[in-house]
Amino acid sequence: MRFDLFHELALPAHDARSETALYADTLTEIALADELGYGCAWLVEHHFMRAYSHISKPEILLGAAAARTRRIRLGHAIIPLPLHHPVHVAERVATLDVLSGGRLEVGIGRGFSPREYDTFGGNMADSRALVDEGLAVLRASFRPDPLSHRGTHYSFSDIDLVPRVVQQPHPPLWTAAVSPETWDWAAAQKLGVLAGPFKPWFMVEQDLQRYRKAWTHATAPRTGMTLGVLCLDDGGRAQALAREAFRWFYGELYRTTLPVLEKLYPGYEHLHELGRFRSLMKLGVDLGLTDFAGLTVVGTPRECVHKLQKYREAGITHILCAFGAGAIDSATVRESMTLFAREVMPAFAA
Repeated sequence: MRFDLFHELALPAHDARSETALYADTLTEIALADELGYGCAWLVEHHFMRAYSHISKPEILLGAAAARTRRIRLGHAIIPLPLHHPVHVAERVATLDVLSGGRLEVGIGRGFSPREYDTFGGNMADSRALVDEGLAVLRASFRPDPLSHRGTHYSFSDIDLVPRVVQQPHPPLWTAAVSPETWDWAAAQKLGVLAGPFKPWFMVEQDLQRYRKAWTHATAPRTGMTLGVLCLDDGGRAQALAREAFRWFYGELYRTTLPVLEKLYPGYEHLHELGRFRSLMKLGVDLGLTDFAGLTVVGTPRECVHKLQKYREAGITHILCAFGAGAIDSATVRESMTLFAREVMPAFAA
């Protein structure tokens, strides 16, 4: 099981940092992760979510990270394909792969924000079709021939696309998956799956079993689970710091997803399952609930190893660690990252 970083670039109201400092801290953490042997640094794309996420253009930050690192892979996930023309996506993917020397990982998905769709002119009811067509264009862009496509939403012919990806046949492809149907689709499309951070483990575990049964390819399936993580020598200190930080993060996360959870936009109906889980969250987001739901791993190295075993046993191949979940100071995050790399990661190396 591999361990990665996961960044939303949160900036809570109680955090006195500027956006400049936030970006600098994030790049410092990614550079440290490179030295410590983490597998990948994943950056999301969100828009118009003050406090929760200040990373509307992750490809730019990934380019900066590429210049500061040598080994760690760089993950752009997710790219909400319905919000972008697929040729633009293909160009940004190829450029990042060139800049990183072939270290890019690409995650795609539908997105979940009605405001993003309203602003950028998309229709949430068409989200699955837009992802299907966008993914087809992206895959075609990896071939050396001029790029042509004629579909329902996009049409163009003989585009001389530059640059081209370094990795052959292409960078690893992933998708965010929430609804069970998306896990089936991911298996059919030979995509790795990224789960979380807002779907509880007891639901993801069922989806994972479904995905593995549907996987018919010669290569092994890839599955990632995003967790809020804080690992410190003093378990009491870890619990005390994580209690408020994770209460804020998961409370803010569910607040941002509320419009989809409660309105059930066309194509997002299966999120009603999460809506039932959210009714528990309304009673109070606390560390006990998120730990019970398998969304957080907090404690000493020994405690973290114990809590992580269930994910490996279930077949998770990548843990995406949101150290501090953007609500703990960077010095403590780096302390936790270092201890985790030295005392937790080796337990899962075999």
